[in-house]
Amino acid sequence: MNVALVDLHRQHAELLERMHTAIREVLESGAFILGPRVRELEERIAAVCGVSHGVGCASGSDALLLALLALDIGPGDEVVTTPFSFFATVSAITRIGAKPVLVDIDPATYALDPKLVEKAITERTRAVMPVHLFGVPADVDAIEAAIGSRDIPIIEDAAQALGSSYKGRAVGSLGRAAAISFYPTKNLGAIGDAGMIVTDDDAFAARARQLRVHGESERYRHERVGLNSRLDEVQAAALLVKLTAMDDWNAVRREHAAYFDDALRGTPLELPVVPDDCVSIVHHYVVRAPRRDELRAYLAERGIATGIYYPIPLHRQPCFEFLGYREGDLPEAERASLEVLALPVIPEVTEEQLAEVAEAIRAFYGA
Repeated sequence: MNVALVDLHRQHAELLERMHTAIREVLESGAFILGPRVRELEERIAAVCGVSHGVGCASGSDALLLALLALDIGPGDEVVTTPFSFFATVSAITRIGAKPVLVDIDPATYALDPKLVEKAITERTRAVMPVHLFGVPADVDAIEAAIGSRDIPIIEDAAQALGSSYKGRAVGSLGRAAAISFYPTKNLGAIGDAGMIVTDDDAFAARARQLRVHGESERYRHERVGLNSRLDEVQAAALLVKLTAMDDWNAVRREHAAYFDDALRGTPLELPVVPDDCVSIVHHYVVRAPRRDELRAYLAERGIATGIYYPIPLHRQPCFEFLGYREGDLPEAERASLEVLALPVIPEVTEEQLAEVAEAIRAFYGA
């Protein structure tokens, strides 16, 4: 039995005719960039996040970059964030010349540890960027408490959490702005690269819209040095079709996670933690596994795909050596990188396949 971690062929099968129609309509319209479908998608994603503005852009990585640029963050400034995330979280900060200040993670949720944030804040801190990793919201209230009365905005890295909620509030509405990724493997994935910033701040949205088109205020007049980071109509058309299925897909992911919670109880695995006041879209179902690499090889021999997110914490990446972090500086992130393993919970996985995965894990550990 082959059990996939991602299966876009099966995901698209039921929607293929509608997606073909939507893309054909784009081709016939002659409007390919920042057109009516992009505007509709911006409105609908903003509504999902409970905010008033969506600003479509070329990728989730660019969404992070544009959000920082919209705050006028640059050389000499600092941004507090996590070392345990996808590369773009920290690269966006370094690309604008600012300094990432890395804070270790909560070992239960893998999110930025609020208890460590206050110590990391200096007079040069211009933003705090928590990551809602694997779909589990970071503890934003505790981070706000650590910031206190200082005028330091929160920028959410919500690349993996569209549709998650924190204390009854939608992810994307918890800070000044949030960055969303529509990379094809996300719970709402495009058929190429695409991203979006969401915010309730009118002025922030206006700056982000200007920055995504080279900082242009009107044709050939540039108020800022921006980017070429525009969302195209083909991606928006595909995303609008897939958005109709997103809530159902998220619900199935949670059902699959609940199955594993029951089926893997009693094994040596440390199972994922979702705080009681949060709802996760379960972008990944990530366990901590003793003998992780042996288990992964054992599952691969049986046709079961797994993933490691992430095998190298960002402070140990060769390109970030200049930040000066050493092995042991952020021990929870380092420990997680040696233990985490993502199991298949995509909506396309069947009950029979889930049972096969659980049985194989229990057999490996002799449980």
